[in-house]
Amino acid sequence: MKNKLIFDEQTELERKLGLTETLSIVVNRIIGSGIFRTPAPIMFITASVSMFYGVWILGGIATILGALCYAELVAMMPRSGGPYVFLKAAYPPIITFLRGWAMFFVSETGSIAAVALFFSENALTAMNAATGGFQEGIMAIALVFILTAANSFGIQLSGVFQNIFSILKVGLLVSIIALSLSHGIRSENFADAVDKPWTWAGLVSIFTALRYGFFAYSGWEGATYVAEEVKNPRKNLPLSLFFGIGIVMLLYLLINTAYLNLLGPETMGASKGVAIDSMKVVLGSAGGLLVAAAIMVSTFGNVNTQILVKSRTWYAMARDKLFFNGLSAIHPKYKTPNYSMYAQAAWAAVLILCATFAESAYEAVIDYFSFTSAVFNVLTFASVYVLRKKYPDVLRPYKTWGYPLTLILVLLIQGTFMVVTLVTAFFPSLLGIALTMSGLIYYHFYVPREAKSEQTEL
Repeated sequence: MKNKLIFDEQTELERKLGLTETLSIVVNRIIGSGIFRTPAPIMFITASVSMFYGVWILGGIATILGALCYAELVAMMPRSGGPYVFLKAAYPPIITFLRGWAMFFVSETGSIAAVALFFSENALTAMNAATGGFQEGIMAIALVFILTAANSFGIQLSGVFQNIFSILKVGLLVSIIALSLSHGIRSENFADAVDKPWTWAGLVSIFTALRYGFFAYSGWEGATYVAEEVKNPRKNLPLSLFFGIGIVMLLYLLINTAYLNLLGPETMGASKGVAIDSMKVVLGSAGGLLVAAAIMVSTFGNVNTQILVKSRTWYAMARDKLFFNGLSAIHPKYKTPNYSMYAQAAWAAVLILCATFAESAYEAVIDYFSFTSAVFNVLTFASVYVLRKKYPDVLRPYKTWGYPLTLILVLLIQGTFMVVTLVTAFFPSLLGIALTMSGLIYYHFYVPREAKSEQTEL
């Protein structure tokens, strides 16, 4: 151990987040809109109870395998920025830059926009107001800027938000599960309503639906974005990933069982609001309002967490001169990257306004960024291998369990998912890649020469 090199943990940010707060970030970041919206399209695509569960189980397994890889990376490099930091250490700067560019313009702000729109949709439903259109967009934009302002006053206040919303969301999900099961077990709803055997076509349907499953599980790496603000990060970050994903996977399997128990596969696959429809079976219109409130709490907390963790990536990139320079500024009093947060909010607002003109915008956004995200996920997971070769003598407090089999499995799952997504959502995938590649123009003309050749320092 004495001869091991160590990546520097020094930071300008304040380390005020303990294990409880980082665990809350993981849970809050995962449980957003997905579990209330995506079960219906997953059931519609798979048309089979067994394959429906297959999507959720495979998605959970892939997420756990990914977390095993991330745990090694973040324990080795406890720095803010999430996957950006790992890619920066493993690959040439242009790969790192394109990942960050894609996160800002394609996937991460797109996720903020989608969840904020889902919040406003349910808020309007609860108020018996018309959904869709301009008013829904204005409410979503207001939510983004209000939470951005709240997060600009310091990370400790943000940590309090994480704890409150995590407790509320988990409590509400458990309540829905209990209400469903107390209504009685309907065993006929768990038999496959459609005869669709486990053929190649059936397996393709699983990987086709997996993009909605992955979206529901997305955000599990959230705590790694604020690594420089976590106490004892080499211990607390891996623990928060494992416990957080485990809690969410169990909740997801139970809540989907509750949906199936109340609706059955055919009704579930045709539903536009599976959680609301489920509770209407038990409690009538009052049940629908209960779930609308649950979704509002869930999505409110999720948007808050996304705003907190994702802004640190743009801050880290700007600090490395790979993004707009002004975003590297830190507030002198609150020690938060406020310019980064407000730039993020502004672009999310643009995406929200564009989404208000689209039909089925929620699913379209997922189709848009799924392939692009998968490409960079593969590169991030593979960096475990790259960094072991590049920095063999660096201290690794945690090493990926089951390596190299764990890494091979997660790469096989992600690779298969990429191929199926490109085939089944070709044009949305192409748009995401095109916007990502547009970053090459900025990289060529505006990124300074020293940033293009800079190597990660210990």
